[in-house]
Amino acid sequence: MTKNKGSADKNLSNVVEALDINPVNSHHAQQLQQDKNDRRHQDALNHDEPTDLKHPRS
Repeated sequence: MTKNKGSADKNLSNVVEALDINPVNSHHAQQLQQDKNDRRHQDALNHDEPTDLKHPRS
């Protein structure tokens, strides 16, 4: 287990900061949504299927 050093989780604090941002207008809201979509897409790319883990026995 990791030791808690009295600080919040880095990912959680980033989410809270992102939720605190209020869009100024519709264009800004669209940019914020696109940033969110880009992060989700990159996360999906980082979680590849483990297809190369099974090797046929010789």
